[in-house]
Amino acid sequence: MSGQARMTLGDKTLDLPVLDGSIGPQVVDIRKLYGQTGAFTYDPGFTSTASCQSAITYIDGDEGTLLHRGYPIDQLAEKSTFLEVAYLLTKGELPTKTQLDEYSYTITRHTMVHEQLLHLYRGFRRDAHPMAIMCGVVGALSAFYHDSTDIDDPHQRMVASHRLIAKMPTIAAMAYKYSIGQPFIYPDNSLSYTGNFLRMTFGVPAEDYVVDPVIERAMDRIFILHADHEQNASTSTVRLAGSSGANPFACIAAGIACLWGPAHGGANEAALNMLREIGTVDRIPEFIARAKDKNDPFRLMGFGHRVYKNYDPRAKVMQQTANEVLAKLGVSDPIFDVARELERIALSDEYFVEKKLYPNVDFYSGIILSAIGFPTSMFTVLFALARTVGWVAQWNEMIGDPEQKIGRPRQLYTGAPRRDYVGIDKR
Repeated sequence: MSGQARMTLGDKTLDLPVLDGSIGPQVVDIRKLYGQTGAFTYDPGFTSTASCQSAITYIDGDEGTLLHRGYPIDQLAEKSTFLEVAYLLTKGELPTKTQLDEYSYTITRHTMVHEQLLHLYRGFRRDAHPMAIMCGVVGALSAFYHDSTDIDDPHQRMVASHRLIAKMPTIAAMAYKYSIGQPFIYPDNSLSYTGNFLRMTFGVPAEDYVVDPVIERAMDRIFILHADHEQNASTSTVRLAGSSGANPFACIAAGIACLWGPAHGGANEAALNMLREIGTVDRIPEFIARAKDKNDPFRLMGFGHRVYKNYDPRAKVMQQTANEVLAKLGVSDPIFDVARELERIALSDEYFVEKKLYPNVDFYSGIILSAIGFPTSMFTVLFALARTVGWVAQWNEMIGDPEQKIGRPRQLYTGAPRRDYVGIDKR
């Protein structure tokens, strides 16, 4: 505690403790506000409210900073692997080589899913959205793995965490295979986490699948860049579900459902659809003009960010990755030309610079995923796959927090005041 904030409400004066994190803004502790004054605070979207204490991820939107356990995201994306970042987020420190080898071995040996789950997939229509399948299948895991649903048992929590991180690529790849009518591909324990996912997604039983190291590295980087992002909507959903004592599989399924929203996980799909709508470089000025017109509802997707008021640090890494992937694949597509030109304009045009509308991570990730061969319906699924690591880390932290209570936001009631019932014959 570093002092107090004094609040006057009518004839009452209240001293509220001011808390300091290790970095970041000061936080006014209002936990006793209602008990001492009978008043609530009003904060739609909770954008000015800290819902928990956390030691996992720190964001400074003004500076364009993203730290995982203190390590900058660009350093992790450049030098680390996804499983190493998963270890860091869930365990708190970067692993030694022995620790990483043991962790990788554990995750690799949890990648298969219960064979009965195949029947669950076949209950969906072939044209079901992969995210609908993900919600259902992940929620159903609690029906198959009874030995890891006791949240009061640290060992069961650890096993559930390993299972979720390990099985998500298998579940995601199966959702894709089912949608295109191809047979499911079982995991291969000789491959890396990301290489295994690529094989399960794009491989077929009729021939060997060779993992392209450039594509594997690009996907691994995409997973790292999406692994956690502090108390966003889906992470808050996981924590809120977990605060009731729900099992971990149910909590992650709730997070997937929230992530499905176009304002959250669907943003990269929206950005790619916008690029396709523009179509060719010569049409860019027309759409730039529309974006600047206050009376036109058109918005440039993939620019700006709710938190970052500077260049999204993940976008810089993603930009480099996009260039590597397009060069390796030799893809020639007018959509990518549109993206490059739009990026150039956004970084130099006064309107964009003044409003800090920098290209964000979603702008580039959709381009990369499309070039690799993923349909847009799979974009949010890949986001969910990566974010599972963050959700699991946040859920575990919440379970171990002695100050954690069941989530119960209050409201500013604007409905009818008390009134007496009137019989139907007198209405």
